[in-house]
Amino acid sequence: MSSIKPSKTEPPSSALKESMTLKSGFRHTVFSLNGDKYTGEWQDNRKHGIGIQMWKNTGAVYNGEWRFGKYDGYGTYYVLDPESKGYVWKYDGEWKNGKKHGYGIYFYNNTAVYEGEWSEGQRSGRGKMFHENRDIYEGEWMCDKEHGEGKLLYANGSWYEGSWKDGKRNGSGKCYNSEKGLLYVGFWIDGEAKCGTLCEYEKDKAPEPSKCKFPKVKHRKKDQVLKEAQSVLIYTSKD
Repeated sequence: MSSIKPSKTEPPSSALKESMTLKSGFRHTVFSLNGDKYTGEWQDNRKHGIGIQMWKNTGAVYNGEWRFGKYDGYGTYYVLDPESKGYVWKYDGEWKNGKKHGYGIYFYNNTAVYEGEWSEGQRSGRGKMFHENRDIYEGEWMCDKEHGEGKLLYANGSWYEGSWKDGKRNGSGKCYNSEKGLLYVGFWIDGEAKCGTLCEYEKDKAPEPSKCKFPKVKHRKKDQVLKEAQSVLIYTSKD
């Protein structure tokens, strides 16, 4: 009895042509219709690996790791300064699924800086915030607000150390007023002192807030990263 061998099915020519056009591996520079450009690695037609993206309308630049089309891993984000026309370092740190996630530094402006942990694009975990008015908060965060244990050092020498909830003093804490020389130790609800003790202290004998251990941020040097991004942008602009 003779047997019939099944014929091999070949994929349609359209599928073969489509697979040949998929971007994978390293591509020099790929331009979008809106003028955006990307230089780096691809996988299955999506940005994947190491690459630099530049947006034409805003002039913003991302230089770092990608995972299936989104920022993921370590990367640096820059924006154009309208005054100097140069690149300004905006965020340097870890990303996940296109959002700040992990450890990094974010510059709100020249004087307001956050250094610490992030979760899905928001300050969450331990972090240190340098405010524009020179106040400094160091402690725990959740959903972009002070939440947990932390201390706030005011520029005039006053300070608060204790519990926070949703960005306000909540729970046990102590506060020193440098102008009046008064130390309050007690309980707080929604930012207001409710029950505690008040003591007088001379400024030279005033207690200092406790020193909590703060992990050092691990990031590449700003000038080095920016120089790498600018060199690629200058090179690709000649294409």
